[in-house]
Amino acid sequence: MGCAALLWGWLLLGCSWGPAPPGVSAAALLTATYVLDDASGPGRQFDGIGAVSGGGATSRLLVNYQEPYRSQILDYLFKPSFGASLHILKVEIGGDGQSTDGTEPSHMHYENDENYFRGYEWWLMKEAKKRNPKIKLIGLPWTFPAWIGKGENWPYDYPDVTAYYIVSWILGAKQYHDLDIDYIGIWNERAFSSKYIKVLRQSLDRLGLRNIGIIAADGDWNISKEMIVDPYLNDAVEVVGAHYPGTKTVPNALLTKKKLWSSEDYSTFNDEVGAGCWARILNQNYVNGNMTSTIAWNLVASYYEELPFGRCGLMTAQEPWSGHYKVEAPIWITAHTTQFTQPGWSYLQVDGHLEGGGSFVALTDGLGNLTIIIETMTHNHSQCIRPPLPHFSVTPQRATFYLKGSFYMVETLQVWHSRLGFESGNSSLFQQLHPVKVWKGSFSLYLNVDEVYTLTTLKTGQKCGCPEPPPPQPFPSNYKDDFNIRNPPFSEAPNFADQTGVFEYFINASDPGDHVFTLRQVVVQRPITWASDADQTISVIGNFQWVNMTLTCDIYIEKQRDGGVFVAGRVDNGGIYVRRTKGVFFWVFADGTYRVTGDLAGEEILMKGLSGVRDNTWHTLTLNIQVRTLAMLNGLDKTVLYY
Repeated sequence: MGCAALLWGWLLLGCSWGPAPPGVSAAALLTATYVLDDASGPGRQFDGIGAVSGGGATSRLLVNYQEPYRSQILDYLFKPSFGASLHILKVEIGGDGQSTDGTEPSHMHYENDENYFRGYEWWLMKEAKKRNPKIKLIGLPWTFPAWIGKGENWPYDYPDVTAYYIVSWILGAKQYHDLDIDYIGIWNERAFSSKYIKVLRQSLDRLGLRNIGIIAADGDWNISKEMIVDPYLNDAVEVVGAHYPGTKTVPNALLTKKKLWSSEDYSTFNDEVGAGCWARILNQNYVNGNMTSTIAWNLVASYYEELPFGRCGLMTAQEPWSGHYKVEAPIWITAHTTQFTQPGWSYLQVDGHLEGGGSFVALTDGLGNLTIIIETMTHNHSQCIRPPLPHFSVTPQRATFYLKGSFYMVETLQVWHSRLGFESGNSSLFQQLHPVKVWKGSFSLYLNVDEVYTLTTLKTGQKCGCPEPPPPQPFPSNYKDDFNIRNPPFSEAPNFADQTGVFEYFINASDPGDHVFTLRQVVVQRPITWASDADQTISVIGNFQWVNMTLTCDIYIEKQRDGGVFVAGRVDNGGIYVRRTKGVFFWVFADGTYRVTGDLAGEEILMKGLSGVRDNTWHTLTLNIQVRTLAMLNGLDKTVLYY
């Protein structure tokens, strides 16, 4: 394959008295009581709140941030009692294929190739562990390198081979990075194989990795149908994980008697509506669906915003060149749960639905601590990207909670509050209010719409007041990279976001001239795909809004006869939509021809002819896009056209 670069207000909280919220008469206010009692034993065990890095390349730009900004971002995500304080980090096991916003490199491009330093997920897991040694780690493949399928676009024909590949990743994490993986998945949002799951379980057990749980099948709940009739499959799976379940489970999943997780959820633009979505499902995945963990896609929107699902992360960090990042509202919605609970706590056995709409959950550590999280998100202010949300109503209400059992002696609860300001545009996020006094085992509070409350016996909450990051800046209009670095910290060059194939630093020691340090596309077999990967290998860099530009690139075609390279600008697509990309494309081929096209597919040919290009020698391509487009090869004008 040839290589290419694509440029392109005030609240009252107290005991059972006080006025109603503004605009609501006390007589009309809906009132209800709720009992929190652990006398009959706990409910399901809480497994934590997490987020996904990958699926794909969603953390690509994060690694390029300079200090102290990179550490500040990581602190907001992982540091306990600081920001999101995540309990779980789920990463993509790179497979060299397009997995939403880019490709992530495999640790085994080929069967006889192993490298456990490619990409950035190893680094990210270590940074998460550095801040929270108790954080749980999950690995899940979206794509697989071609050798797994032995010519077929399918990973299950040779289950021993696929299991070997996945187990190698687990062992490499420990051997080279001292990382203990806690859970492993099957194949993201694609078909599962019961045979492969059992082979994977046997492989893990044979190597003494019985502590690693299998999550299946990271799609819908259908695997539970097979689990309840196949005891060996049921034994092999520790967690039944579904994606975007709409807060609902199914009877068969409950019959498995396994942990039920929303193992990917959210995936929504991170404004106030995104925060409302996240607040609602964090509670209601358990209240409605008995799911004890919810994992957001994605961790941090650290990819070019114009790629698919821009800004669908818990926070935004997409400008390493400026240092700018933004702590979005979903970070503080996360903190309402994560800063006051831990995996291993238990939910109380309560219904969890508020009479006036909204929900609450109550959790305990079994040692006397209690945390209650309440949300009153309205329908239009909490719609996630998927699935469609049936209509419901939420009204202001007065709720009285009675604490019984071991909680009867609780005298004071700390209070943290968020209000999403859709009408005013001013949100109040994760603010500590005065503690509430519990009088003879009860307290009341008035709940307005679009609010989140945490009431807890814990006094450990914190909202970090880090310095403001630098202001945002567009991608530099003058940018150059000669890849001249002997020991790069990462395998990929800064700001390049691979879309098909994998581009890695390569030291060309045999070159006597200026091309010792290079960026080389290393995947020459089409992987087992998850999306509609392009037929060409592609990496993007720059500003999507650029119209006029000059791009110069030295290129080297390794593949004889039908090898080739293109450079392009004014592109309008990437990620899973890359095949439909339009723009200005300048192609040269090893057979000595060239083309200029208006699309990646090459269907709109604007100019073509002979270039004199050949393989295994260096050439310089220049693409100058103004009102007219000028494409040059080795300094010679090859074509001029109006565009």
